[in-house]
Amino acid sequence: AHAKACLAAGSSVVIEEFLDGPEVSLFAITDGRFVVPLQPAQDFKRAHDDDAGPNTGGMGAYSPLPWAPSDLVEEVTERVLQPMIDAMAARGTPFAGLLYAGLALTARGVRVVEFNARFGDPETQVVLARLQSGLGGLLMAAATGSLDTHPQPVWSTDSAVTVVIAAQGYPQDPRKGDAIGGLEQAAEVAGVDVLHAGTTVSEEGEISSSGGRVLSVTAKGANLHEARERAYTAVDLITLAGSHHRRDIAAQAAAAHSTGG
Repeated sequence: AHAKACLAAGSSVVIEEFLDGPEVSLFAITDGRFVVPLQPAQDFKRAHDDDAGPNTGGMGAYSPLPWAPSDLVEEVTERVLQPMIDAMAARGTPFAGLLYAGLALTARGVRVVEFNARFGDPETQVVLARLQSGLGGLLMAAATGSLDTHPQPVWSTDSAVTVVIAAQGYPQDPRKGDAIGGLEQAAEVAGVDVLHAGTTVSEEGEISSSGGRVLSVTAKGANLHEARERAYTAVDLITLAGSHHRRDIAAQAAAAHSTGG
């Protein structure tokens, strides 16, 4: 009906393929010739549990994806990432840096939702938490055109889960200036790092909120179940008046693969 109305008004209609299936984020480092993929992650865009509420910048993420095809990274590198870098070089506009591919794993195979040229939040937190060999060397190799001789990244077999604590009113109208407590206690939970996104520090050393997505609580564990437990243990120690966060980050994947990574 909407398309008919547009056509009746003399407008054009573009019909795109419906992308069923889960979304996956895959980052890669490139020097303009070679592509080094990182590990896939999945994020949660809706503000509330069960994908309810408005879209946000991301309320949490996890990695690895135990349900994804074992050859996903290889397939995307071969069919999507390397061909794109080759095409840009052939056009005389080579790209070096961080290439992000937002993907949908449809019933008809992998489809690209979007490309970006930066790390994405909050997927980056869980991907880099699992990177054992460090990021600096990869970035230097990309900047100097030497990725083909740089050692391949080394990944931890651990799982990582990050949960975003958002300010009251986020994403429509986030409230700022609320005091944040429990940060030291949360950071003491095994495997946990509390990353600050929307915070500020007063002259007295008190930390308060200054943005919509305030904190990203990232935890590693032997599997998704342990990583989730650690992340939410830390989240529950943090106080921020009116804040909200999702309780179902990686829940389905952890339940389905309770003994795996």
